[in-house]
Amino acid sequence: MAQGNMQETFLNALRKNNTFVTVFLLNGFQLKGLIKSYDNYTVLLETEGKQQLIYKHAISTYVPSKPVLLKDELE
Repeated sequence: MAQGNMQETFLNALRKNNTFVTVFLLNGFQLKGLIKSYDNYTVLLETEGKQQLIYKHAISTYVPSKPVLLKDELE
């Protein structure tokens, strides 16, 4: 990916494909669910019908349940 925003591309692929994801927070806590939306500062995660708004500055890592094909890899 020579150009573009890796975070935007990755989160958008997770959202569009309804990929189940584990979100690790800086404090070690794990949240699991589907990414429904995101912006510059937050990620909206849905877990068992409940929504959680997570601030990105609290997130350490996203771990998808399956490999994510990024748009540029298909070209």
